[in-house]
Amino acid sequence: MTKPTIGFIGLGLMGSAMVQRLLDCGYALHVLGHRDRTGIDAAVARGAVEAPDARTLAAASDIVMLCMGTSDQVEARVFGPDGVLAGIGAGKTVIDFGTSLPASTLKIGAEMATRGATYLDAPLGRTPSHGRDGKLNIMCAGDDATFARVKPVLDDLGENVFHLGALGSGHTIKLINNFFAMTTACAMSEAFAMADATGIDREALYNVMAAGPLRSGMMDFIRNYASDGRIDLAFSIANGAKDVGYYRTMAQDLGVHSRMSGAASETLTEAKANGFGDKMIPEMVDYLAQHLKD
Repeated sequence: MTKPTIGFIGLGLMGSAMVQRLLDCGYALHVLGHRDRTGIDAAVARGAVEAPDARTLAAASDIVMLCMGTSDQVEARVFGPDGVLAGIGAGKTVIDFGTSLPASTLKIGAEMATRGATYLDAPLGRTPSHGRDGKLNIMCAGDDATFARVKPVLDDLGENVFHLGALGSGHTIKLINNFFAMTTACAMSEAFAMADATGIDREALYNVMAAGPLRSGMMDFIRNYASDGRIDLAFSIANGAKDVGYYRTMAQDLGVHSRMSGAASETLTEAKANGFGDKMIPEMVDYLAQHLKD
């Protein structure tokens, strides 16, 4: 069968890796850039076509893929005279791979439906190296028939491809997942900082905690930096603060009170404001060790 033509918007670290994987798999691609042209130039060198704007890209593509950092960025590419919505047509599919606000996702989905197109949310798990190898975790949600139609493409990008229900469910689950992950990371970072303050060896603390039910992959990510200086989780503090903030906005939109997210949100936002935004989540150990008395 003929492969669909893909339009890909957002060639940062993850987007660039996914585009290279799609090129490996033989897809024709139209791409739209990022401030850093590295990903665009690498894609064009392998035969991708650089689009002048999102409207042109959407008109030329069967499936439009978005891989951007915030809902504001997604909406900026979707709406407006040169946006995806202006160029999309009936029967086409738009997939948001970013971590976005569910309310924004539903708004965009409704607008796509007026053009006869279908919107899917499909946030990602794992790292750009997994994206390059087609080993991502993909949390897709939206129309059943559309998901079935695009699943062969998603299978080329992901090792574990989930269909999670109605539109917005993927972004909702991703925000709950990231709230829990960031809360755990901040708590473990503070535990190591508190060990320093009390004169307890970090590894001694870890050995006791890891021997019981507290042990988790996130705990080990923080330990590997705290004890060995190794960063296994390449996810920035700024992104962590954004995602927990989105989780809190989602709760507010639902009219419910999130108690547990407050501490993680405040801690990550404080670290970002104090110059740690571009550092990785495991480096919260350093921030809290330096600021425990503040």
